[in-house]
Amino acid sequence: MPQVEIVIPVYNEAHVLGWHVRELDEFIRARCRFSHRITIAENASTDATLAIAQRLADELPAVSVLHLDEKGRGRAVRAAWARSDADVLAYMDVDLSTDLDALPRLVAPLLAGRGDLVIGSRLAPGAEVTRSLRRELISRAYNIILRVSLSLGVADAQCGFKAGRREVIQALLPSVADEEGFFDTELLHAARRSAFAVRELPVRWIEDRDSRVHIVATARADLRGVARLRRAERAQRTSPAAASLRMPSASH
Repeated sequence: MPQVEIVIPVYNEAHVLGWHVRELDEFIRARCRFSHRITIAENASTDATLAIAQRLADELPAVSVLHLDEKGRGRAVRAAWARSDADVLAYMDVDLSTDLDALPRLVAPLLAGRGDLVIGSRLAPGAEVTRSLRRELISRAYNIILRVSLSLGVADAQCGFKAGRREVIQALLPSVADEEGFFDTELLHAARRSAFAVRELPVRWIEDRDSRVHIVATARADLRGVARLRRAERAQRTSPAAASLRMPSASH
């Protein structure tokens, strides 16, 4: 059983998968003091991603492959995390936009039993970010909306660099409905409602100019997710059961 399992969700990433997975595996073996498994969670790719992932698993002892017939980043991360037996569960984007020097600091407190979740942040004090002005503005606006509407209490909900203790992650998964890019935000929302401790780690992050993320479409989908959570919160506050809990008991 590895101490840390790192899930890399991939869809049509044949052009970078081999290079980046080897880079990650080499970094962990050279620079980290924990046993690891890298799970490539391939979800319905239409290029050679699955074949390359399987070759990597044959070549590298710490690499495994999980294939899903349906597309969805959240779906892929969920499936890998739900079946894991590692002490700490993490995920990161395949483009390795987040500097790997942050990886030991991401998982060390969790391995030591300190805290519940640690998330990479591009907006926390001390972070170093290189990206287009358009993406910077969209990201900052989105995270302001999250803080105001959902009270998440974090500066950056969407950085693809997160980890948590297995028992915490697997307890939260049933509360997370989204199967796409809003999965991260909904996970943090569930963690806040369950009073789990979330720590932000400032990271060095460089935008991948070849990213397959369509930032405007993703932002729209995320805003729909925010609206769904807000409706659920309002429904819970106004439900008969919730109302009865707020009513003062009759005196006798």
